[in-house]
Amino acid sequence: MVNIIDYQATEPLSKVNNNKPTTIPHTPRKIVLADICITIPRKHAKKNKVELVATVGVRGLSGTSQILFRIFRDGKEIFNAQEGVESDPTSEVNYIVTVQAIDSNVGQGSHKYQVTAENLTKCTEAAIVGPVSFSGLAIDTSNRDR
Repeated sequence: MVNIIDYQATEPLSKVNNNKPTTIPHTPRKIVLADICITIPRKHAKKNKVELVATVGVRGLSGTSQILFRIFRDGKEIFNAQEGVESDPTSEVNYIVTVQAIDSNVGQGSHKYQVTAENLTKCTEAAIVGPVSFSGLAIDTSNRDR
């Protein structure tokens, strides 16, 4: 049996909105898409896993952009994934990108998790068009059968 320690979720953009896209900045700049706070009580410190899932709607505006998505805990990067996003001038091409990470043995206290995006490819443009959601589920692993 799995014991849930904490669960948090946010949905800053609940639907696709191509009329108000938010440009993804070029690296080294980045945009914070969402953040959540997960609390680990002392009795669960070091015997837990935090499962993180971010879903982001993106669109290529020009060229083929390589978008770097990162997840941070308390300002320190713990995960990253890269996704290619193409533009198509003849049609609207939106992508839904999902990134998942597991943060193991997180210490006691409240921890801020953030998901960010940045464009790695010069001379291209991509944008956030929605939806955007970010969730974290902390579970106790001290009594799990292995």
